[in-house]
Amino acid sequence: MVSIVVGGHYGDEGKGKIVSYLAQKDDPDVISRSGVGPNAGHTVWVDGKKYGLRMITCGFVNPNARLLIGAGVLVDPGRFLDEIKTTDTDGRIFIDQNCSIIEQKHKDEDKKDGGKIGTTGTGCGPAMSDRVMRTAKQAKEIPQLKDYVTDVPLQMNEAIDAGKKVLIEGTQGFGLSLYYGNYPYVTSKDTSASTAAADVGIGPTNVDDVYVIYKAYMSRVGKDPYIHYLDDKDVEGNTMWRNVLERAKKQGIEGENVNEIIATYLGEVGTVTGRPRKIGSFDFELARYSAKVNGATQICVTCLDKLFPECAGAKEKSQLSEQALDHVKAIEESVGVKATLISTGPDVYDVIDLR
Repeated sequence: MVSIVVGGHYGDEGKGKIVSYLAQKDDPDVISRSGVGPNAGHTVWVDGKKYGLRMITCGFVNPNARLLIGAGVLVDPGRFLDEIKTTDTDGRIFIDQNCSIIEQKHKDEDKKDGGKIGTTGTGCGPAMSDRVMRTAKQAKEIPQLKDYVTDVPLQMNEAIDAGKKVLIEGTQGFGLSLYYGNYPYVTSKDTSASTAAADVGIGPTNVDDVYVIYKAYMSRVGKDPYIHYLDDKDVEGNTMWRNVLERAKKQGIEGENVNEIIATYLGEVGTVTGRPRKIGSFDFELARYSAKVNGATQICVTCLDKLFPECAGAKEKSQLSEQALDHVKAIEESVGVKATLISTGPDVYDVIDLR
């Protein structure tokens, strides 16, 4: 059984939360990370402790799973080794021998030139450029990584052939895809489920489920001009946003504009960049399109509790308010796929599981 988790909007959808839930609930034998590299941050809460990860999969929360990083992923050796210590995963985390390496020169170049489109400054774009030009170093050439290098496709396919459960964690969101996103405000490769499979070395016929994750509203980090900030007109014409703004003001939250106030209230700050996110209403058209391209078999709605606090911590659908149910139903009907997982809080088990 092979499942892939990917983002359906612009990243920050809560993939890390869903991966960590599936890692414990479904108890997969192998959990592999795909994606670009450390420019994508996933956050997970375990026993009240917050982990902000950029290299190691959030599936580390399952102590019995073998953890892998596919050849498609760029590796920052320092960051990777630090996260091994943070997550206490030494001995069960491995990277593919052909992963390209991010060097300091890549970070320096990214920080110098990345301001044009609002990149993260982690060196991924320049490192990917070197990879395409066949001048990048590979993991098998780095001495400090020798104990962690393996053949990930071989391990993945052996696990599949043995009938084991495999979970693949995608990074970033569909709207950041080099192919399908708002070019040039995109990342340096495709972010769809098909590329996630290729990143870890398995064929499409081996994939059983594709979970596409959507936040209950829109958020975006970066300079993409196509993303609309929440403004006074949006709030005035939307009961849900009016209620959110009212709650924010009751908490004494201030800002220069409506977007800043609501973003602060919602806790919307980028895991990697530390930048406040742009906030917007749910993009039904993009959600429908990304579900098609990703081949979604199931969708997940996260952060429902942020819009509807009365639903915080709910474990059953019957515990959701009428407004929250209407919002989820609107997403399902627009996308054409049932929401089988609904996240109602930051804790791993704050999930309504309808599978």
